[in-house]
Parts: sequence; C-alpha cells; structure tokens
Amino acid sequence: MSTPVALQDVTGVDKSAHEKLALLRDLTVQLKGVFNAAANMSHAVFSTITTTPTNRATSIYPTSSGSTPVMTANVLYSTYDVARGNDGALTTSVSGSLADGAIPTWA
Repeated sequence: MSTPVALQDVTGVDKSAHEKLALLRDLTVQLKGVFNAAANMSHAVFSTITTTPTNRATSIYPTSSGSTPVMTANVLYSTYDVARGNDGALTTSVSGSLADGAIPTWA
C-alpha cells in the first residue's frame, strides 16, 4: 500500500534550493495471496477484473479483521494475476488505485 502526495515545484528565481507545494493525495494497493476459489474469497471477488476494472470497498488492517487501526478506501482494481511457482504454489496479485477522490486515513 502506498499513499503518495503529488508535489509541485514552485521555486522562485531568487532561491538556491527547491520550494514545493503539496498537491493531491493518492492511494495504490498491491495485494498478494494464495489462490482461493471458495465462495466469497479472493478468486470470487477479483476474477471479474480480467474483463472490467472493478470498484471495491477495501479495508486494510495491520493484523486481523476487526482490529485497529484500519484504513478504508474505495479502490479501483485493474489487474488480477494468477501465477504458478516452480514449487507448485498458485498465487495471486491484485493491483488497484484510489477510485473516488476521498483521502484514505487511518482510523
């Protein structure tokens, strides 16, 4: 997960170092896991991304579901990759970006 802030260089000609303004915030998410085809698990949730980018309400917990703090955001997921490793493990990778312009915060 990354929450970058765009920066704009506003350095005046009378300065010898950069001056910057903070602009808009963003959120990018990269989820990795083990393939799970059970109902309501990762494959069922993300498999539609292969045909259409999909908005999902996403909550990120530092430990287990229901713990605090938690970051919640609407995320537009655009890639869902499934790969088989040399050891036979079937893993997934899902990428997404902020969907609705609301600043994600820890609560």
